[in-house]
This record gives sequence, structure tokens and C-alpha cells, in this order.
Amino acid sequence: MTIDNRIQVVLIDDDPHLRQALSQTLDLAGLKILPLAEAKGLAAQLERDWPGVVVSDIRMPGMDGLELLTELHAQDPELPVLLITGHGDVPLAVQAMRAGAYDFLEKPFASDALLDSVRRALALRRLVLDNRSLRLALSDRNELSTRLVGHSPSMLRLREQIGALAATKADVLILGETGAGKEVVARALHDLSNRRNGPFVAINAGALAESVVESELFGHEPGAFTGAQKRRIGKFEFANGGTLFLDEIESMSLDVQVKLLRLLQERVVERLGGNQLIPLDIRIIAATKEDLRQAADQGRFRADLYYRLNVAPLRIPPLRERGEDALMLFQHFADEASARHGLPPHELQPGQRALLLRHAWPGNVRELQNAAERFALGLELALDNNSPDSSAGNRVEVVSGGLSEQVENFEKTLIAAELARSHSSVRSVAEALGIPRKTLHDKLRKHGLSFADGGASAHPDDLD
Repeated sequence: MTIDNRIQVVLIDDDPHLRQALSQTLDLAGLKILPLAEAKGLAAQLERDWPGVVVSDIRMPGMDGLELLTELHAQDPELPVLLITGHGDVPLAVQAMRAGAYDFLEKPFASDALLDSVRRALALRRLVLDNRSLRLALSDRNELSTRLVGHSPSMLRLREQIGALAATKADVLILGETGAGKEVVARALHDLSNRRNGPFVAINAGALAESVVESELFGHEPGAFTGAQKRRIGKFEFANGGTLFLDEIESMSLDVQVKLLRLLQERVVERLGGNQLIPLDIRIIAATKEDLRQAADQGRFRADLYYRLNVAPLRIPPLRERGEDALMLFQHFADEASARHGLPPHELQPGQRALLLRHAWPGNVRELQNAAERFALGLELALDNNSPDSSAGNRVEVVSGGLSEQVENFEKTLIAAELARSHSSVRSVAEALGIPRKTLHDKLRKHGLSFADGGASAHPDDLD
């Protein structure tokens, strides 16, 4: 039998009067309690990712608090265990803290001291399990999920589309903003195809000077133009048997577009200055950050080439549309950077997570990856405040201060987020947070929050 995940606190004390009093205190604070008279067998009833905390007396018959701590931490070293001790047992409690106890309370203690410690422990437990879940999600994925990290519906759909298209011979048009990961998608299509053993050639058409773009793409024969002293194999020919990824295709001149259309239709290439048609076994993956249909309507892009390319379009969603994918990606890149630099990994703090979710990421995944690199190096992580969804001074900073300060920031973030859901009454917000209405009223005053922060119509003094 396992303990229900809805239980937030397991309270163990062999004194029935103290156990009842502490249970009542925790219950009145809105916490779900499981009171026990003994510690024996508790570890077997707790799953490793149980989301609660344990409060236990040290001096008990049978298994004491220190033995319980050892047994629980053998199963999950990050489970918060709070110990209750008498005055004469303080050295023993200090020993327990060194062994990994979260906190200890010396009898007699105030109810507020117990509640404060339990709430901080619960907040820490949520953070630990969130980070554990992120790491598990990143490690327990197949190759495509590892490359294209995210659980948002748009990313799930993109991975499904890539999986369906990879094994085909179809040319693909990738649509996505700058920094969204177009080359990552192109390489995934190649590596999951039966062309994976052939070359993958990537070229950015926008980075080529107009005077050399034809030579780079199609190649040339000696004497084709001034300075062409020997034969050059172009990128298309070099990619024969594999895949050519052509980024920023919208920057191609109309003349080059004509040649590309012929290559797509006939699968042959003719070098500049040559007469020989060279057959190609090649897959073309083009990418653009522009609306090619609109460009075609404006005469900047050939309509026939657009329709030829648009047979199998893949749209990469911008990061701002991917919700909590940003957190998963950030942790993924930060862990990679930490390993690369030989540094211990950093965990995101609650305030940092909230800011990452609020940021609009105008530079998409590339911007996020750079921010994660700075985070891994322990540097201040300033986000681009020119983003339309970012407020002035929006910065991700390494949170300073002790655990208590960090938990206070986390609590304020949670309450503010719930207010932003535009609940119409104190009751609905309190129920969503799982706390009494009076407690919510006090916390709104404590953190300087009001219903105006969330756009709701009710006033915090309306406790009906």
C-alpha cells in the first residue's frame, strides 16, 4: 500500500496529544495530513516522487527519527524531513541536519514556526520534482525528441510530420523565424531518411555574394568566367546521393530561381560554362523566414518555384508559442553547457522560471541557447527587453539570498499567476491555490498584491 499523493505532510509522533495538536495546526492551514504513531514501514509506503514532506519526532520507541531519516534518504536523498526534538536532544538534531535533515524544531515551538518550515519544505519539494521531471523528460526520449525538445502540441505535431516525411523522397520547405531551428529540422529529416549515409550539405543563400552564388550552387568549368582556372564542383553536385539544405531561399535572385526550378523538376545540373547535364540523386530541403506566397505576389519570388517547393511544408513554431517548452530547452542547453565547461549544473529558481515563461524570445531558440550558456557560466542573464511581450527591466538573474527568501519569491509568483487567470472572487483563487480565504487575504497584503494585478473584478477584502 502506498501513501496517496494528495497527502502533503506525514506527521509521526508517539505522543497522542502532541500529534493531535500538530495535526490540527496543519489541517487548519489547509494542508492534507497523515498522522502516524510510529515510523516503522513508512519508507515502503512512499514512492520516490511522492510530493510531500515528513515531520517526525526524534525520540520514539521502535524506529526513531534518525533511523527514519536514514531509511527515507536511502530511497530519495532529496525528500525533506523535519525533525522535532526536546531541549536535551539539540546536539542529536544538529547531527541529523548534517546527515541531511531539512530542519529541526526544538520543543516547545510556536505553530507559526512549524507552518513556516513545512511550507518552505513543500515549496522546495515541488521545485525538486519539477527539475527531476524536466531531466527525465530530456533523457527518456528517442533521437528525434532529443533533437527537437518540447512537449507543446505544436512540437508534437512537428515531430510527427518529420517522422512521416523523413523516409519519403519528397523535397521539403521549412518555414520558421530566425533562430527557430530550421537547420536542426533539416538535419533530422536527413538523418532519419535512407540517405543518412550520404552527404548533408548546408548552404545559406543569403550569405553568398550574388556574383558567386551560381558558381557555388551549380559549379563551373575552366574558363567559364574571368578567374575560373579549374573545374569546380557545385554544392548540388557535391550533395549527390544525400541532402542539400538551402537556407534563406527567399534571398535568391530571380535568375538563380529559374535554374533551381529546372533542377527540382529534372534532377539534373549543368555547370557554368559546360554543356553536360549531370543527373542527380538528391533531396532538396529549402528554408525561409518569409511568406513566399506574399513574395511571389509582389514579384520578388517566382510563383512556379513557390508551388514546386510548397508540396511538403513544415512550419516550426516560434518559441513564444511553445509555452513551457522554453523551460525544458533552457535546462537542456544549460546542462549541456555545464558539462562542456566542466562546471556543476545550476537549477532554475522559481522567479527565473517565471521570467523565462513571460519572455517572448524574439531570437527564438538561438537566443534561449545563448542565455542558457550564460546561466551555466554563472553570469547575469539579461533578456532582450525589446521583445513586445517583455516589460522594462525584465531580466533573469541568479537569485541571491537564503532559501526562505527564494521560497517567498516563489509564493508571490504563484499567487500573481493565479490572479492573472482573472478569477472573479477570492474564493475561486483560494480554492485554486488550496489555501483558506483568510490566508489568501493575508498573503495578498504581505506581498503587495491585489486583484487589479490579475484583471479580476473582486477585491481581496471580499471574503464571501
